[in-house]
Amino acid sequence: MHYFDYRNDDLYCEDVPLRRIAEQFGTPCYVYSHSTLTRHFQALDEPFSGIPHFTCYSVKACSNIAILRLISNLGGGFDIVSGGELFRVVSAGGDPAKVVYSGVGKTREEIRYALEQGILLFNVESEAELLTIEEECAATGKKARIALRVNPEVDPRTHPYIATGLREAKFGISPDKAVALYRRAREMEMVEPAGIDCHIGSQLTQTAPFVEAMTRLVELIGRLREEGVNIRYLDIGGGLGITYRDERPPLPREYAEEILSVVRHLGLTLILEPGRVIVGNAGIILARVLYHKEGSDKKFVIVDAAMNDCIRPSLYGAYHDIRPVRRLPEAEIAAADMVGPICESGDFLAKNRPLPVLKAGDLVAVMTAGAYCASMASNYNSRPRAAEVLVKGSDAFLIRRRETREDLVRGEEIPAFLKI
Repeated sequence: MHYFDYRNDDLYCEDVPLRRIAEQFGTPCYVYSHSTLTRHFQALDEPFSGIPHFTCYSVKACSNIAILRLISNLGGGFDIVSGGELFRVVSAGGDPAKVVYSGVGKTREEIRYALEQGILLFNVESEAELLTIEEECAATGKKARIALRVNPEVDPRTHPYIATGLREAKFGISPDKAVALYRRAREMEMVEPAGIDCHIGSQLTQTAPFVEAMTRLVELIGRLREEGVNIRYLDIGGGLGITYRDERPPLPREYAEEILSVVRHLGLTLILEPGRVIVGNAGIILARVLYHKEGSDKKFVIVDAAMNDCIRPSLYGAYHDIRPVRRLPEAEIAAADMVGPICESGDFLAKNRPLPVLKAGDLVAVMTAGAYCASMASNYNSRPRAAEVLVKGSDAFLIRRRETREDLVRGEEIPAFLKI
């Protein structure tokens, strides 16, 4: 459920009409609902309340520090994949002791930074990474808790670009190699093998792949206990899907029941890494129509939002519902492509979509844009990145100002030899 709805044919976010946000903050802009974020976090967290657990929000989904602070205020931790994301968590007032650090390419500097901040756990992706962590622990005198990210070779039944648990994926370690690596970690003076981690993919709409992966991990944990490895944390990853169009993903409570039926008896602290399921339906992109163009074969609606603001349709062929901010029940419907100003044929938000006939100046909302839109935004075509706005009740707060043209060249320099 989300808090974007029509009132007298005007689209609102909570108690704020989106047309007011457009007038106040301009377009394009990202708009997030505080009530939706809170509701979704609690809906996922509460079913696990009967056992020790950390709900570690996946920062990559949407990394604005106001969103991170909201999650922290709700008691959440964080799943990060870079030193920059850790800096965002710290800047937001998040607790590093509730941070798990995933990702295949952690640099030495990032590892040192995480050690200094005292994070909960490194999710280790390779033997080389484990040895690097050991070296940095020795150099800094700080001990690290680690989990190995085990690749269970489970088909997540999702888009191949966001499937991470298959044999050919760059992520994770095979179960057999993991056992040998846990043995090695157990002998390291400054490294504590404290957990085991698994993340099989994103936007999963069935519980079966999760259950299959957890079943395989339970077997592996049994082997490790026989080896004398003291596993205390089980990181079950994230990946629970949401509704973009006609998907029917399991409810968080159903997901929790299936997971707990497999792992509750282990007596471990669970770590959850939700991202999209919390923020996806909590955000939209507010855009304004620039032009209507009649091509020889199709119609185009050209708006001021583009693939640099929302890359998912171009990257994944992803679907986002498009809604007029002012709904006219008698409006004519016609199939059209909704496209942006970027100089790429792949710059589209919708293809051959039945849309109400829109005119220049009309506002539209690109729905389900809270996850992997602002966080994947770019300055391609030298477009300043859009503003971000958080709505709470009847108030709207600017949580990231719109970039200026001066921001586009900030940090760039012309060498002296070019100035002659």
